[in-house]
Amino acid sequence: EVQLQAFGGGLVQAGGSLRLSCAASGFSFDDYAFGWFRQAPGKEREGVSCISEMDDSTYYVDSVKGRFTISSDRSKNTVYLQMNSLKPEDTAIYYCAADSFSLLCRGSRYFSQDDMDYWGKGTLVTVSS
Repeated sequence: EVQLQAFGGGLVQAGGSLRLSCAASGFSFDDYAFGWFRQAPGKEREGVSCISEMDDSTYYVDSVKGRFTISSDRSKNTVYLQMNSLKPEDTAIYYCAADSFSLLCRGSRYFSQDDMDYWGKGTLVTVSS
């Protein structure tokens, strides 16, 4: 059974930090790229960050550059999103997804939620002001 399980959401004050985890199972971790997406209240879902286990490429949307860091641990089949200097506008449900497209994390022209093969259930991040 293919599973993506996201954990680590919670309530933090502006300027604080959270670390999200996405545990993958049921498919070959090394053959996929992983993306973090988020959906804020009243807004459409957007791509946040991406990491490819095929070529180690990474991508960040401009609004989180310098604040968020994506990483992975192949021995644990887990992807992480370290979120620092959180802002109220980061409040959203965060989703982990996976896709076998080798160029997924090469830039905004390739990083699309419409291309993802597998989705996990979201974890809620709330940043208070």
